[in-house]
Amino acid sequence: MIKSVFPGLSSLVIEQVIDQETVVQVLARTAGTPAACPQCGQLSDRLHAYHQRQLADLPVGGRGVIVQVRVRRLVCAAASCSQRTFREQVPALAQRWVRRTRQLTALVADLAVITAGRAGAAVLLRLGVRISRSTVLRVLMAIPIPDTPAPAVLSVDAFALRRGRRYATLLLDAVTHGRVDVLPDRKAETLAAWLREHPEAEVVCRDGSAADAIRDGASHAMQVSDRWHLWNNLAKAVEKTVVAHSGCWQHGPPRPDRPLDERTRQRHAAVHALLDEGVGQLECARPARLGTEHRQTLCPRRLRRGPAAPAALPRNTGRPVPRPPAPPPGRRTRRGNDPAAGRDPRPRLHRAAPTCSCGTSIRAARTPNAPRRRPAPGS
Repeated sequence: MIKSVFPGLSSLVIEQVIDQETVVQVLARTAGTPAACPQCGQLSDRLHAYHQRQLADLPVGGRGVIVQVRVRRLVCAAASCSQRTFREQVPALAQRWVRRTRQLTALVADLAVITAGRAGAAVLLRLGVRISRSTVLRVLMAIPIPDTPAPAVLSVDAFALRRGRRYATLLLDAVTHGRVDVLPDRKAETLAAWLREHPEAEVVCRDGSAADAIRDGASHAMQVSDRWHLWNNLAKAVEKTVVAHSGCWQHGPPRPDRPLDERTRQRHAAVHALLDEGVGQLECARPARLGTEHRQTLCPRRLRRGPAAPAALPRNTGRPVPRPPAPPPGRRTRRGNDPAAGRDPRPRLHRAAPTCSCGTSIRAARTPNAPRRRPAPGS
């Protein structure tokens, strides 16, 4: 009956089973057969001492199982052996230095492949196995990777482990979409060396960066561009061509005038009239109403270009002109230029000097009663 409940302990002699509510403890010992020395391989049954080894086994009824195994320390029978004593092992039950049985390790490994660390530890806790997520990940990393032959249709793609610093190359089976191997970098020499070791690949689906490596490592293989990279490269080429010929569209039919164009011409005439009188650029911006919302598109330097000012007209970018946010209701504003209110606050209004897109440094010509902007959080 006990052997049917604990089939993994068939290589031991079970002496007692103790129910401890949440845990089932099994007291067992080895069969007492001669054991081989790990150094010289000589069989020996000469007893030196006893040791207790504690192992976690598969749960039973939602409760964890702890196996307390008494093992022997034997004396090597070979006089020339450098290892005088050794502890016998139970290879059918557990590996050396491991605190879990092979059956429990296999269960943890299967859950780690599917659910990874934290979720796997939560599922095992529901089954009665108390284990940390770090242990689940260590068991996952210890699983040996099977050596599978290279597929006939191979897919090659590079991905970033840390964008801009570290990259790797992923090799997939283009038919089954299964992972074949992961190369430590994306160098052409590494991929070419892998292809020389696996000449089974007949068709290689790749992006544009792996052409030379495939040609060097598998010259017999047919290179095929995958659909995503094909469309992506085509879109980039079309975009580059359109940008290169964007200047040719300026010779098309003239667009109709808009109200903004007329206002720009009026401001251009006003600025030139003030410039002819010897007024500076900053003073020209005030009567022309060139506030902060126009300093990027209609600055005095742009309005000085020629009498017709074709370059002063704003570009049709399709984006609205940014405007300063309105003050919240009930908030105080700056004092006006009133002698009764104290000194003139305007010198404090021109400390910041934003830079226009054309390179002109313009001081913000706000009106005296313009609202004060609240600084951004963390600035």
